[in-house]
Order: sequence, then structure tokens, then C-alpha cells
Amino acid sequence: MATDVEERSQEVADQLVARIGHAVGDRARASAVFGEPVEREGVTVIPVAKARFGFGAGGGSGPKSVGGAGGGGGGAAAISPLGFIEVRAGGAEFKRVSRSTDAVAYVAAAALAALALKRLLD
Repeated sequence: MATDVEERSQEVADQLVARIGHAVGDRARASAVFGEPVEREGVTVIPVAKARFGFGAGGGSGPKSVGGAGGGGGGAAAISPLGFIEVRAGGAEFKRVSRSTDAVAYVAAAALAALALKRLLD
């Protein structure tokens, strides 16, 4: 049988998860990934990004002398640009935005591929 402190702790944790979930959910929309379109001289550009959201919460109980029940939680979002969609009368095309870190990944992948090829040929 759960004590009043344990029930209150669970209630606090449930409320925190619900509040954080609503806050993150309100921001997890297509507009977080696809920005507002910009139109100039017959060309529409739609920014595209990658969005990641996460959240967590927890609660606990302890002796009444140290406060009884408690809880905490938090959330975070990370959004990084990927490119843009260019819409013209003839169609649409996605254009990737290059970053300096992309070159590092390409060099590392090429080095691994060269090493694997060398081992295969030896």
C-alpha cells in the first residue's frame, strides 16, 4: 500500500512530465524544421533544419524531516540548419548547406574506405 508521500511524489512527477511534454510538444512543429518561406522574383526559398527534442522528469520521497516528496525535470531542443528548398515555376529542388564539419566527416570516411580497400587488396 502506497503512503501519502509516495502518492504525492508520483503525482508531482506525473504533473512535471505532462507540463514538460506540453512545452516541448508546442515547439515540435513543422515550422521548427521548415522555416517560413521567403519569396523574391518568382523564386520561393523554404529553409530546412534538423530538430531534436528531449525531456525527462522524476520524483522521489523521503523522510518528512527533509521535505517529504519532491521532483524535478527539464527539456532541451537542438536545431541545426540542413539546407533549403528552392521552388521555381519548373519545379522544386533541395539544396544542402555545407558546413566545415562536413569536410571532416568526408575525410574520415575516405580514409576508412582507403584502409579497407588496402586490407582487401593485401
